[in-house]
Amino acid sequence: MSFTNDEARLIAGYLLSQYEQEMETTKKVLGAVPEGQEAWAPDPRSTPALKLAWHIASAEKWFLDSIAQGKFEAGDSSMPAGIRTGADVAAWYAESVPPSLARLKELPGEAFAREVDFLGMGRASGLFFLALGLKHSIHHRGQLSAYIRPMGGKVPGIYGPSGDSA
Repeated sequence: MSFTNDEARLIAGYLLSQYEQEMETTKKVLGAVPEGQEAWAPDPRSTPALKLAWHIASAEKWFLDSIAQGKFEAGDSSMPAGIRTGADVAAWYAESVPPSLARLKELPGEAFAREVDFLGMGRASGLFFLALGLKHSIHHRGQLSAYIRPMGGKVPGIYGPSGDSA
């Protein structure tokens, strides 16, 4: 599907406001991983909690930065040595992702209407990847939120109160 620059800018504005709204919830879920449970996973095939939290945070920044650059490149997604807890991931996220979002808010419609290469595997509009990045974060945030209570933590409200916040 192709968009004019004006259409792309309008839709991007909506999606970026959704990102901004979802960021507070994502931060709460990342920070809710109980200390001492970072290696917990519901099944041996599942991603451990801290690794999943890092994936959510780092992938969100990667999606936003890649759209701004007009191409996706494989990068170093390794977790910084200082990140040891969900609270550390939440702090990194709160510091690192908002500038990437702010950068996109300043871009013209052309940046979202243009085709963007995804690691040589395919091309789609920046808008497609903006929506995909948002869905990716929300999907994995739901996955991580399902880990929290069995780990002994309290699940924060996501789209309303949770059983732990009521």
